[in-house]
Amino acid sequence: MKQSEYLRFDAVALADLIRRKEVTAREVCDAAIERASAVNDRLNAICHPQFKEAQAQPCPPDSTFCGVPMLLKDLMQQQQGHPCTYGSRSLKNNIASQDSEYVRRARAGGLVFLGRTATPEFGLKGVTESQLWGPTRNAWNTELTPGGSSGGSAAAVAAGIVPMAGANDGGGSIRIPAAYSGLFGLKPSRGRISAGPFSGEGWTGASMDHVVTRTVRDSAAMLDVLAGPTVGDPFRIPQPPAPYSELMQQSPRPLRIGIFTSSPYDTAVAQECVDAVEEAARVLENLGHTVEYARPDFDGLALARCYLGLYFGEVSTLMDYARTELGARDSDFELDTRVLGMLGRTLPLPEYVRRRQQWNDFSRALGAYFESYDMYLCPTAGQMPAKIGELDTPAHLQFAMKMMLKLNAGKMVHRSGQVDQMALESLARTPFTQLANLTGTPAMSVPLNWSTDGLPVGVQFGAPHGAEDLLLQLAAQLEEANPWFGQYEKLESLL
Repeated sequence: MKQSEYLRFDAVALADLIRRKEVTAREVCDAAIERASAVNDRLNAICHPQFKEAQAQPCPPDSTFCGVPMLLKDLMQQQQGHPCTYGSRSLKNNIASQDSEYVRRARAGGLVFLGRTATPEFGLKGVTESQLWGPTRNAWNTELTPGGSSGGSAAAVAAGIVPMAGANDGGGSIRIPAAYSGLFGLKPSRGRISAGPFSGEGWTGASMDHVVTRTVRDSAAMLDVLAGPTVGDPFRIPQPPAPYSELMQQSPRPLRIGIFTSSPYDTAVAQECVDAVEEAARVLENLGHTVEYARPDFDGLALARCYLGLYFGEVSTLMDYARTELGARDSDFELDTRVLGMLGRTLPLPEYVRRRQQWNDFSRALGAYFESYDMYLCPTAGQMPAKIGELDTPAHLQFAMKMMLKLNAGKMVHRSGQVDQMALESLARTPFTQLANLTGTPAMSVPLNWSTDGLPVGVQFGAPHGAEDLLLQLAAQLEEANPWFGQYEKLESLL
């Protein structure tokens, strides 16, 4: 299979070609490896290639994807016998003892694993620039970030290395890189995809695994492969009445959609992001949906504060694991991570619990909003992608952070109120995605727009808990009305 042919098909189409014996799984795998060899040096998307193993991996002939290549994200998505580094030097020797449920189901679904994709350390940033792997670059402009934390996966899919790649989303990490890379990215509802067996709920329920894709139907088919509980999961949510790959083919009923473009944190929003939402609203109206300005009523600063509190707790716990189980030293963690870990260890437990309980306030507020609207539409990101290195911590702040660590000043920082400012600054570029994580509701980024300088601008839709079918139906309708697959042909000349 020629590389030029391979780039013309999504995962569903490749599986159909293999199933009809028009091409072999090995030929498809070889084409993917050829594409990776041609472009990965410029993107730095794949951090752990396993090409020879992929060429020999068997796949069930009657499976959904029967031999289609994919990449796993190097955060969660553990594969037995392979490292799972979380983008950190502290976990470079973290070898998985068994497949995660995600990997087990993907393998049973016929997918062939080409390797793992880069992520920022612990998946903590909206850029993919770890000290372990170096910066990953945007396929549309290699001077820019593809976003994070699933930036390696997004860069690889946009560039055509694979038609879809593993991703997860604890604060926007599927949707932000999808928006920056011109891809479709769905974050499922809390409980839709099992996080087992290594955890019950990723990030205490804020994080969900799925994929980034070029087409809606690939995402729907992969959700069919991955969805459903496993033994020991904390709870089960209702299953759809039919496979998502069938439900998405049904036209959605006329929807009432509320839109908003102002940041929940009162931070600046780029005009390109506002324009993309307004253009999407016009398309929706032409499709027969009702659109009006309305935003959920919740305390934005409280949401930011609660979200950062989640960071503190998760980072300090993962650092403790790296130290006790793998012998990691302080120097193995990036400076920003060490500060977050210190703030986690010094956040009073009652305060952490109070913030976790406050997630209920956001869920109730969003639930009240969905009494009037079927879903919301807003920007996926508040700003266009940053340049590589642009968001590095400045030297003077690095000095201040080192002094904080030396003095073990976590309690003082909490008392000073600096944490609120830290929360707003850290989320200023991507203020729209965290609401879906803390409420556990599904949300998606759809690549409906490109800027005047050729960069994709995603828009975000969110729906009530369990309503992935409605989101996928609308996404498929938008994909038909405003197709985006042809945009990827431009990347053949850009890369």
